[in-house]
Amino acid sequence: MHFRTIMKITFVIGGARSGKSSFALREAEKISGPKAYIATAQALDDEMKERIRKHKDERGAGWDTLEEYLNVADLISEVSSKYGVIVLDCLTLWLSNLLCNNPDVKKEIENLTEALKSLSLGTCHLSQVFIVSNEVGMGIVPENKLARQFRDLAGMLNQKVAEVADEVYLVTAGIPVKIKG
Repeated sequence: MHFRTIMKITFVIGGARSGKSSFALREAEKISGPKAYIATAQALDDEMKERIRKHKDERGAGWDTLEEYLNVADLISEVSSKYGVIVLDCLTLWLSNLLCNNPDVKKEIENLTEALKSLSLGTCHLSQVFIVSNEVGMGIVPENKLARQFRDLAGMLNQKVAEVADEVYLVTAGIPVKIKG
């Protein structure tokens, strides 16, 4: 089996329904090899179940969907030797899951960034990771403590992932703009 180190981490950020996931998937489709989609959304109601079903259908049969709501860093480390490309979608849903389950959120963010950094140190056939997240800091200051905590943690998370990424794209109105790399 041929092994190579990771070539690139691409961070894709934008507002809700901006086209960021579609952009990440289009770019990932250009890469050969087995593909994994790490989904952080939970199907907690019928509307969300339908959204998840539609997204799976859009990705098609060429993708393995791995659902992970909390232990994203461990999963990335575990599957990095099995896939040529991974799309992690999305960090802000993952952050919501962490906040609702009360683990040490800052420690989990650190675990994720360390897992991403370590990908290039080991031997794997993973050539690219796309990480999708919402930009939540461009709006008004939230009125309640939990919403402000979420906004602040999302900003910190996005900054830390952008720091380790080789490329960063801001997507708005379906248009990706490269802002790093």
